[in-house]
Amino acid sequence: MSIPLLVLVELAPESLARIKDAGFELHVAPKASERAAVIQAVGDSIRAVLTNGSTGLGAGEIAALPKLEIICALGAGYEKVDVAAAQARGIVVTNGPGTNDTSVADHAMALIMSIARGIVQADAAVRRGEWAISRQPRPMISGKRLGILGLGNIGEQIARRGAEGFGMTVAYHNRKPRDGSSWLYLPSAKALAEWSNFLVVATPGGAATTHLVDTAVLDALGAEGFLVNIARGSVVDTSALIDALTHGRIGGAALDVVEGEPNVPGELAALRNVILTPHIAGRSPEAVQATVQLVLDNLLAHFGGQSVLSPVT
Repeated sequence: MSIPLLVLVELAPESLARIKDAGFELHVAPKASERAAVIQAVGDSIRAVLTNGSTGLGAGEIAALPKLEIICALGAGYEKVDVAAAQARGIVVTNGPGTNDTSVADHAMALIMSIARGIVQADAAVRRGEWAISRQPRPMISGKRLGILGLGNIGEQIARRGAEGFGMTVAYHNRKPRDGSSWLYLPSAKALAEWSNFLVVATPGGAATTHLVDTAVLDALGAEGFLVNIARGSVVDTSALIDALTHGRIGGAALDVVEGEPNVPGELAALRNVILTPHIAGRSPEAVQATVQLVLDNLLAHFGGQSVLSPVT
């Protein structure tokens, strides 16, 4: 008999097929408009939920799933999963650390290079027939200062790419210095921004980091500094960012995540000194395969009576 699994995130057909073939009855509701209706219709039977950090699963939804045993967050983030509500009922929560780190770090470097060199803007200008006037000098990234806001596994990989591949000097800010790190530690996000030519946001989402990058941090980054966000849109104050970009108080921004995504403010999308990608940093084929495999491994371990591989504690 298949185990009822509620899927709240978008997955490719081949990934859904892999999960189904492993013995799960899929109830797919990736859109907010579908979610409540599906929970109401089949909530009494659901034993597992597949979500992610930005989609989450709230306490009210957990309460509406009386047979729920396990919640799997696809990828490392789980900030919108009510872990306390789950654990109060003995529900296992897992995430996927390490499954897409390499892909996200690669994408971060692509964004750094693209916004520094104006690749997207130059491409658009050439297509408009503006060859001559688009040939403006653009900064290199080699030898520049790379600031990492949140030196976890992904931040560490970005730091190494910058230092080893481009001779960049690296500094970081966490809540506390990371033991054994060879990179320069700075005591605040503002201090890191003031030091940086490129400030990369790689910190987890959630209440503790909401609007950590605010007007003061952006002003510290300055008119020749660039912001890159491959973490969570909530970490950056969008209104403050739009204002800083509009008035040239920072050099530009490259964002894979946006506060309130998939809705992107029109004021942000209209700016020429910003590059936007649709939360795809971790969506390489290799990363997707590894992420889905860890979800399957956790599900099969749990329903096989074994300990899960990557519990959230």
